[in-house]
Amino acid sequence: MFIQTDQSITGNLINQLLPILEQASNLLNNEYENYISGNQLDIQKKTDESPVTQADLKINHFLVTELARITPDYPVLSEEGDNTQRCSWNICWMLDPLDGTKEFIQQRDEFTINLSLIEDSYTSFSVIVVPREQQMYIGYTHELPYKYQFNSKQWWRYHHSIESLNNTIQVGLSHRSKSSKYQKFIEYLESDYKIVCREAGSAYKFCMMLEGKIDFYPRFHPTSEWDTSAGQALLESIGGGLVSLNGIPFKYNVRTTVLNQGFIAYSKSEYRHLVLELLQQIDFSN
Repeated sequence: MFIQTDQSITGNLINQLLPILEQASNLLNNEYENYISGNQLDIQKKTDESPVTQADLKINHFLVTELARITPDYPVLSEEGDNTQRCSWNICWMLDPLDGTKEFIQQRDEFTINLSLIEDSYTSFSVIVVPREQQMYIGYTHELPYKYQFNSKQWWRYHHSIESLNNTIQVGLSHRSKSSKYQKFIEYLESDYKIVCREAGSAYKFCMMLEGKIDFYPRFHPTSEWDTSAGQALLESIGGGLVSLNGIPFKYNVRTTVLNQGFIAYSKSEYRHLVLELLQQIDFSN
């Protein structure tokens, strides 16, 4: 849970990033409001047939330019950028300027901006911006995260709840999570728990986990590294985590591909044993 605080996360990097991220949030909000008001949205197809819009490209250009200005020695590994040299980068920003492009196109407001700093394959600093809520989740991996509201300039700090685990588990699913693998996952948990399913798009599910609204987030269809890096690190900072279907946390910018295989994210350290037990009992590869 987050509790209001008069303290804020500090540092030169944070001070430079805050106005940049607020402006990026406003730019993305403006694009969305123009679109839902009836203005045409330019939608193109990438080589993998996934959609990219004018909003993706506009926010990407703004953030890549600003990141180059404040951290000129850090390259940016972006969904919408040229990443052919990424294997030589020991440190880099990882960026998804519009995570949830399909949600955006379908006029669902569950889209985010994901930004993280990768150092030697690990995420050291993470931000998830939620433009439609005018707020962001931000933090370093080994510190409890903060939440910041742009319009009120209010900070919140994460605090662990003293509530004990109960018999209800909240499972976060994407709007397109219809395969039998998700049913297997839910049926396994249903033998011991009451299950509540909540659908949401993009990395917004990670934010819901930080807020205590989702306990488990299984994903058995493809994602990319910029979809998970910030969310994984924020969960790890509160004792949760994200593991592959082999039970191993993801590392970043060290594989031959930026595509992720399936994963299960969990919000509390107490859930880790249940995730590993579940992965031993069920084969999600088929």
